[in-house]
Amino acid sequence: MINEDNLSFEELGQKNVNGKNIHWFPGHMMKTLRLMEKEIKNVDVVIVLLDARIPYSSQNPEIDAIIKNKPKVYILNKRDLADNYITNNWIKYFKDKGQGAIALNSKTGKNSKNVINQIEDELEDLLKRRQDKGIDGTKIRAMMVGIPNVGKSTFINSLAGSQRAKAQDRPGVTRGKQWVTVGNLDLLDMPGVLWRKFENQNVAANLAFIGSIKDDILDIETLAIALINDIKNIYPDMLIERYKITNEDIKMDSYDILCKIARKRGMLLPGGIENTERAAIMLCDEFRSSKLGKISLERPEYCQLPTT
Repeated sequence: MINEDNLSFEELGQKNVNGKNIHWFPGHMMKTLRLMEKEIKNVDVVIVLLDARIPYSSQNPEIDAIIKNKPKVYILNKRDLADNYITNNWIKYFKDKGQGAIALNSKTGKNSKNVINQIEDELEDLLKRRQDKGIDGTKIRAMMVGIPNVGKSTFINSLAGSQRAKAQDRPGVTRGKQWVTVGNLDLLDMPGVLWRKFENQNVAANLAFIGSIKDDILDIETLAIALINDIKNIYPDMLIERYKITNEDIKMDSYDILCKIARKRGMLLPGGIENTERAAIMLCDEFRSSKLGKISLERPEYCQLPTT
């Protein structure tokens, strides 16, 4: 944990201190990658949870390299926080690539059972072979993978209809593999894993925006300024409405907008100076809880996901 030596936006994925790169890739994440490599041959299908707000950035290339051509189903989770129109475009994008995909709000559990239908569609040939051999009662073994804080535990609980896995709104809660049985499905839940090194800083920023990288290793003000910059370019009206700023204000530099928000919310230090740190924390929290509105930071026409 690096409380006193925060990372800037440009260095979200890594930082050079005394000649050493520092990034948030705890030891348990490397252990998880090794465990995935060991277990991948023992499962029939992989369930890949993505965040519906950033489906491209939440797809971990470290995991892609392990699961390779294994049958998979993509779950765009937290769809209630994302722009519904953009999410539907993402689902079409995946399906046009011949990949199973479904969007969910795991907290409500609505449509969670449809995931099993998607899995059975992906495994149609395997299930037919099992039926021909008279072993069609054999359970389907699936591995659940994703980045931290994408909602894997909440999804498992909604699918199982009970509290089978720990679920908290912070990254890094699940630390070890867990097997959960749901009907004809044996589900192996893997802890969330990030990249060992971020080559793309836009990806690193998007992960930080949604809370998959711990805030206490980041410069929260710089993060909030970057988030404002993204939102004002795609959903300016949301900033205007939520923080009662004007159309002229939205044209200002993103730091000046953060100062304006701090002043509008009465977040002032002695002498009337804007408390931009407090405003930054508030803004990031309100984005993550969808208080600004349903926001998608990525659109499929601007992203290229790997095909299988």
